Amino acid sequence: MTAPQTDSVAGTQQSTDTDVVAQESTDTDLVVVEPGSGNYSDTRTVAHDATPSELQAESDAEKARHHEIKTELTRFMMSYKFATDEMMTKINILKEEFASIHDYSPIEHVSSRIKSPEGILNKALRKGCPLDLEDIRRQIQDIAGIRVTCSFISDTYRVLDMLTSQEDVTVLEVKDYVTNPKSNGYKSLHLIVAIPVFMSDRVEPVTVEIQIRTVAMDFWASLEHKIFYKYRGVVPANLVAELKEAADVANRLDIQMERLHNQVVALEPAARAGDDLLSIAGLTPFAVPTSLLEAIDRGRASDVTD
Repeated sequence: MTAPQTDSVAGTQQSTDTDVVAQESTDTDLVVVEPGSGNYSDTRTVAHDATPSELQAESDAEKARHHEIKTELTRFMMSYKFATDEMMTKINILKEEFASIHDYSPIEHVSSRIKSPEGILNKALRKGCPLDLEDIRRQIQDIAGIRVTCSFISDTYRVLDMLTSQEDVTVLEVKDYVTNPKSNGYKSLHLIVAIPVFMSDRVEPVTVEIQIRTVAMDFWASLEHKIFYKYRGVVPANLVAELKEAADVANRLDIQMERLHNQVVALEPAARAGDDLLSIAGLTPFAVPTSLLEAIDRGRASDVTD
């Protein structure tokens, strides 16, 4: 799920580490970089007097290794796509269920993203993580990200409870920045879960980061994110103060709008127009024969008497 990277801290300069993938050769030696275990300082020397057949064999071997690594990387990235697809399906099922049965859906909209290989590499270097796929899988938990935007503050916790109560969702971490906002005013629920992904030859537990926030929180976080990168992490003090004030205003708006919503719901009549139709999101409404309702009612009554 633009990636939902909102864990920025105003006034902090982002790392600009770069990856050195080659060194200049000397007059007598050609230095070849070996990816190997991820240590880019590991090198070996090929003599200039190597025969053409030896050089070709070396080139073929390198291509074979790179092909194998690319295949592993493809499977690695696919597992995160599948995990994201599965979580998106779960969230969209909840969204459609509420839209079809309840007065409103607590989920306004959902987005997802997967880090690019380059983004994964850069984060691994910043974290000092070995450039091995299994180490990356263990240490970097936001490769797959989903952002759920809700109507009201209470909805964020409602969605959190619905997702974490599902049997195949393993909760690894929950950070509540709604009740305990960050010092700069950032508010959101952060959830790290593991989802089983069934591949052709294995079951892979894959982590997904989920951010749950209100529309107002999302608007504020998007603006803060733009300002942070505009100033390359060093945000002027006056903007930091104004952002914090804006976060407080957004929070008051969230509270006020939820209070108004509850007042409107309390005034709604129990019966609504169109109750004689069976409405399912994405499908044409079905007519519901009264005889069917009466038959089901009689069947329930019979079960109770038995």
